[in-house]
Amino acid sequence: MPTNLEVSIEINAAPDKVWATVSDLTQMPKWSPQTRKVIVRGGQLGQGSKMVNVNKLGWRVWPTQSMVTAFEPGRKIAWRVKENHATWSFDLEPLDGGTRTKLIERRDVSGGTTAVSQQLIDKLMGGEDSFEKGLTSGMRQTLQRIRSQVESA
Repeated sequence: MPTNLEVSIEINAAPDKVWATVSDLTQMPKWSPQTRKVIVRGGQLGQGSKMVNVNKLGWRVWPTQSMVTAFEPGRKIAWRVKENHATWSFDLEPLDGGTRTKLIERRDVSGGTTAVSQQLIDKLMGGEDSFEKGLTSGMRQTLQRIRSQVESA
């Protein structure tokens, strides 16, 4: 059974500065070790936007489709993956009076995932435990790369 995942990091920048980076999901390939391409369909990213994503893990490459389900400037962006029903998000929390930011990446599978997704994870991704350990490691890398990008700008 898949579990919800959450990883966070503190960034030495105000939430608006962090938002300016994380709200552009087309940059995900620079941050995530698993994402190779994000295409926003129909132009600018916002609530209801649809995306096509290309993911890679080792020799495995697969596309997914997703839709932005939350777009709250300076606070939250979330997208739901059509193929497995997972909702991914970045949440921003101000720290130290708004001079710093806690950035939280989440994968929410509270509603479960699809049977096809579970079969693929079991047969091609090494099983749920191994897959989720890899996702958690990738989430840490993603947040570290975002922090580096924001703090060096």
